[in-house]
Amino acid sequence: MATTPKSLKPDLGSLRISDTKRNATRSSKRWLWLFLGVLALILLAVAASAFRDRKPEVEVATVSKPANGPAGVLNASGYITPRRRATIAAKITGRVTSVMFDEGTRVAEGQLLATLDDSDARRALDSAKADRDSSQAAIADFEVQLRNAEIELHRAEQLVKEGVQTQQALDTAVMTADSLRAKINLAKQQVAGTEARIREQQQAVDNCTIRAPYAGIVVSKDAQVGEMVSPVSAGGGFTRTGIATIVDLHSNEIEVDVSESYIAKVQPNQPVTAILDAYPDWSIPAKVRTVIPTADRQKATVKVRISFTDEGHVRLIDPATQPRILPDMGVKVTFLEEEKPKAAADKSPAAAPALALVPAAAIHRDNSSKFVFVVKGDTLERRAVSLGSVRGTNVEILAGLQPDAVVVVKGPESLRDGQSVQIKQQ
Repeated sequence: MATTPKSLKPDLGSLRISDTKRNATRSSKRWLWLFLGVLALILLAVAASAFRDRKPEVEVATVSKPANGPAGVLNASGYITPRRRATIAAKITGRVTSVMFDEGTRVAEGQLLATLDDSDARRALDSAKADRDSSQAAIADFEVQLRNAEIELHRAEQLVKEGVQTQQALDTAVMTADSLRAKINLAKQQVAGTEARIREQQQAVDNCTIRAPYAGIVVSKDAQVGEMVSPVSAGGGFTRTGIATIVDLHSNEIEVDVSESYIAKVQPNQPVTAILDAYPDWSIPAKVRTVIPTADRQKATVKVRISFTDEGHVRLIDPATQPRILPDMGVKVTFLEEEKPKAAADKSPAAAPALALVPAAAIHRDNSSKFVFVVKGDTLERRAVSLGSVRGTNVEILAGLQPDAVVVVKGPESLRDGQSVQIKQQ
């Protein structure tokens, strides 16, 4: 008899984790977290040290030497405005047949700009000339008849004296001669009338040509070939009212709005320095031409017109520089104070010459003292200064600073003497 094999039973005890192994696993995790915590602290310390050692970034400017001349008392901004600016239009309504200019074209006085269709006006002119020629031909015919009538009159007078011809024949000869003279006078009046018509029709033909009223430059081309133009807008929405806009660049001036709170500082013929926004390095001498005697109640400003002086105007009309001065360009102006007489200036205690000019943003104030931060290498040096008058965006330095020094114009509020800084690259 065969024996039955003993059945196998699973050993679940072999899967049990011992207390020794469990404690070892917990210990390794604890060391891992401790290591990560220490690493994080080290990284934070390194970042804090790097941030603490970082130099503050500042913007600097070089101190300039002040130019000789009066100081600025007021700043304003405005635009270049030509005094002579005109939109050229035709005197009559007509169709454009040619345009002989483009934007930017320089034109001379009387130069032909465009032409209109003049066929109707020329036909009327030819008709008037034909009437004149007909009247002149009639005069020639009447003059021939008059010469013959005068001969007949002379013959009739002789025959009447001799008693051969009656007085009636003489009267008829006199009447014929007088009638011819009257016809000649009438024909001459008709010729004069047709001459006037010819001049009228010639003016109509001339009105079909548009010419420049003065020398300047074309800034706007308002019509094209084939379009209808009219001096009024009654021709409809597709009818132009202008041909071109011409500006006389020699008449350029500056127009600025000055706050009515400061208009008392502006006087006619007051010296002005103008700087174009497009060319900040170009300082143009000018003077106040007039103060418009009315204020804008909406903006609380007064309009001031400024003309370029002879020196500035010569530079403006120089062919090498004139194209840079364009109407409606932005410009900033500084109204200068009137120069004091030399004797009075010598007696004035505040007449000390300025040593340097610095931007107003570089001036710091601490209680009653004023100072700037001078950059030497990469270190700041606090230096007290004595201020003079304001010249536009700059301030005069009477003492404490020399030209060519480098000063901080923008940086953190926490700057201090002896601090290391980093200059911001422009």
